[in-house]
Amino acid sequence: MGSLETGISVMRTAASRNGKQSSLSRTVMVCSRFFLFKRLDYVQWICSVLVFLVFVTFFQTFLPGSVVEKFKEDSVEDVEVIPENFRRLKEIGGFDFGEDIRIEPTKLLEKFKREGSEVHLSSSSSFNRSQHRFEYRKPQLALVFPDLLVDPQQLLMVTVAAALRELGYAIQVYSLKDGPVLNIWQSLGVPVTILQAGAKVEIVVDWLNYDGILICSLEVKDIISSLMQEPFKSVPVIWTIHERTLAIRSREYASSGQTALMNDWKKVFNRATVVVFQNYALPMIYSKFDTGNYYVVPGSPAEAWKAKTGMKLDVDNPRVAMDFGPDFLIVVGNQFSYKGLWLEHALILQALFPLFANNTNSQAEIIVLSGELTSNYGMVIECIAFNLGYPGGVVKHVAFDGDVDGVLSMASLVIHGSFLEEPSFPEILTKAMSLGKPIIAPDLPSIRKHVDDRVNGYLFSKENITVLTQIILQVISNWKLSSEALSIALKGKETVKNMMVLDTVEGYALLLEDVVKLPSETAPPKAVKNIPPILKNEWLWNLFEAFINSTYEDRTWRSFKFLENIEKRWSHSQIEHSRSLTAVDDSFSYESWQEVKNIQIMTTKRRREEEELKDRTDQPRGTWEYVYRTAKRIGHNKNDLHERDEGELQRTGQPLCIYEPYYGIGTWPFLHNNSLYHGIGLSTRGRRPGMGDIDAPSRLPLLNDPYFRDVLGEYGAFFAIAYRIDRLHKNAWIGFQSWRATARQASLSKVAESALLNAIETRKHGDTLYFWVRMDMDPRNNLQHDFWSFCDAINAGNCTFAFSEAFKRMYGVELDLNSLPPMPEDGTWSVMQSWALPTRSFLEFVMFSRMFVDALDALMYDVHHQSDRCYLSLSKDKHCYSRLLELLVNVWAYHSARRMVYVNPETGVMQEYYKLKNRQGKMWVKWFTFSTLKGMDEDLAEEADSDHPKRRWLWPSTGEVVWQGVFERERNLRNKEKEKRKQRSKDKLARMRKRYHQKALGK
Repeated sequence: MGSLETGISVMRTAASRNGKQSSLSRTVMVCSRFFLFKRLDYVQWICSVLVFLVFVTFFQTFLPGSVVEKFKEDSVEDVEVIPENFRRLKEIGGFDFGEDIRIEPTKLLEKFKREGSEVHLSSSSSFNRSQHRFEYRKPQLALVFPDLLVDPQQLLMVTVAAALRELGYAIQVYSLKDGPVLNIWQSLGVPVTILQAGAKVEIVVDWLNYDGILICSLEVKDIISSLMQEPFKSVPVIWTIHERTLAIRSREYASSGQTALMNDWKKVFNRATVVVFQNYALPMIYSKFDTGNYYVVPGSPAEAWKAKTGMKLDVDNPRVAMDFGPDFLIVVGNQFSYKGLWLEHALILQALFPLFANNTNSQAEIIVLSGELTSNYGMVIECIAFNLGYPGGVVKHVAFDGDVDGVLSMASLVIHGSFLEEPSFPEILTKAMSLGKPIIAPDLPSIRKHVDDRVNGYLFSKENITVLTQIILQVISNWKLSSEALSIALKGKETVKNMMVLDTVEGYALLLEDVVKLPSETAPPKAVKNIPPILKNEWLWNLFEAFINSTYEDRTWRSFKFLENIEKRWSHSQIEHSRSLTAVDDSFSYESWQEVKNIQIMTTKRRREEEELKDRTDQPRGTWEYVYRTAKRIGHNKNDLHERDEGELQRTGQPLCIYEPYYGIGTWPFLHNNSLYHGIGLSTRGRRPGMGDIDAPSRLPLLNDPYFRDVLGEYGAFFAIAYRIDRLHKNAWIGFQSWRATARQASLSKVAESALLNAIETRKHGDTLYFWVRMDMDPRNNLQHDFWSFCDAINAGNCTFAFSEAFKRMYGVELDLNSLPPMPEDGTWSVMQSWALPTRSFLEFVMFSRMFVDALDALMYDVHHQSDRCYLSLSKDKHCYSRLLELLVNVWAYHSARRMVYVNPETGVMQEYYKLKNRQGKMWVKWFTFSTLKGMDEDLAEEADSDHPKRRWLWPSTGEVVWQGVFERERNLRNKEKEKRKQRSKDKLARMRKRYHQKALGK
């Protein structure tokens, strides 16, 4: 099937509607138009001639020679020989009704099917563990719009959102601009956030809070671009496109050589998990951007909206503007093109011929609405009409990518001109019914689903074309529509008002089931059958009644303006880039290079002379020039900026430094810039320029491995900071704060920061874990369950099992499977890795964490590394056990007898939980004491340093390998170096004593 592209003009035929031409002159005219105006190459010309010859042969060979005369003389019932001949042609392959055409997203459906089958395969079979789902929260969806103006797309999404809420989804609306629909969303109880007020879009949203994102319109390209950055690249995105403007504009991009802009749009299309269209024609015209993620959810209230709001054509007399006659107009239309289409149009034109056979002076016209502006299909239609005996100018062709609405608005009757079994109701019939036009269509399943014969339209069998002629003669009498036809047209207009609501609502609900992978703490949505009938049968027109009579703003014009702004912005960036390249090229001119080279030669010569004279002079210090040059070289080699130096000095002079681990550009808006905070990038490529952030992979090479960077998450930052911490961290206390806490507005305020620093400086609580993001306020724990229940909920029910297995492996003892460190049920715990500790205690915690993570990795690495599956998640998850590690600091702090104090992030008010006197007898102190952990750490270090085991082992890569043997070896090396220096000094003194001394002259 060829791609169907849209256009903005209507093709006009040059022939006069009343012209009487002979067969010879008609043929000459067609051929001259063919060669002068079509501009076809030889291949197209040959194909067109062959089509014409086959068509003529078909009519002369298989059809009765007196078929035209039969329509003039005989009754309609005597023409039943025609379908038999057509069936004969179909059997021998002479033509088809498009049965070979399949319009469905094959690749995407196969992907959904494959992923669905993988889910049913028990991923826990390798671990012999079952997985469970806990209904602690609703699935979260975000809906993103370019604005909140009143239009059919808002009506569609409001209806869909209302249905999704009935299924159990929680919805948040984001918009780039405000509008009247804000009140409608708020009346439904849906929170709305306006992302920007000015010209520049600044997106500060933690998209990881949502299980799926539904984006509407091309005008939210900037939102999708932000979702192309880490850490948001894995969030499922469903992008609904209802505009044709980009497809039209892309032709200009291709012709003008703007390949960079085309590639940029292709990247945006590729980012979407699914690109949703509202009909099956849009995927065809957007074929240039297809990356295998196209999908169709049919249905839209757009046409009914146009009719209901009374939108008018731009011209006062469109018939005159389009060169159509003033009387009866029959439109034969369809939107798809395929190889058997011309013969289907021939059948319909033949069925219509009796209207004209006995009425040669009629003022009626037939418009065949199909094909493209660039095709030669109009010539084919003219040939068909000529061979059927139509008067000249009666049958005309208009490309479907022209002004379809204008043509249909002038039509008296609309016939669906295709026998192709389309997957959804044809768009041309929707347009015609919304305009109140009687429709006649073949009895196909997709049409019969919404059209009842002689109730809201007329149906005929494609295998018995004579029924179409019967219907035509009943509908039209003396070139006037019958009263029955007018009544049926009114019922059709009422039908189209709420047509395909069920298809749309169920389509989005089922698509979300396939695309969105819910975590284990999330309640699954209800079945689609639970949607209330009113939301499946009607659009929510009642919410928009107040806006129906308001001025409707054409979205097409707004979309074109948006694309123009994108093009201007792109052109400006390209100009700036070329200017920068030109500046760089100018700076490397030959004259400048020669001057620099001469300076370097002179400097080298002077340095050589100074080195040769060094032994002959008594001056012990270098020259001022040498000192200046050395200082300048050091300044150039230093990567840090002066602002960084000032920030480092400020951090050194304060008792606390809070590190903010981050990964990806998308986290930058949530990071702090003052001296109390210090960013640490988990990836070198995503670091903030000029901010002095720590490069974690350079400190801990393990983080260069994407697998361990993802699976450790923020724990990688802990290990990187602790590795030779004295070279980086100069503060007595150390803290960490997740950027997601800032996104949730749970980070420390200025008041809370001051309160925390004051408590640290005054030693108010001693060795304490301060935390400011509480588990009982976490959205994942709305039911406020206890510690281990919450941990199980976010880890598919296997947190306690995994912790117990790792604990046993870590300590090398056999414990009861149910023996877990007890954690009080009534209390508050830290989440999201936002806490502060004394630096010495932090190193002890890291020592414990390294051994625990190593034990956990030994249990899960093999299966998880190969398949991305583990029993702590219901689906593939590259961050498999990061949720378990998120809570590990609570277990260590509680059982190592640290005080635990909650700091209110807004007010700074502090409250201590789990006081030590109440913990006595409940803590497993012997497992968490420093001496126990230090002994285990030294044993592992001795094994790694002495035995060099060949097995895969994570622990040595997470930090320093330090034990007593290392200290002794380093001390021996230092002693050897010291002895060598002493020996060199003795040898030098001996040479000086043996050196010949010339006697003084004159003595």
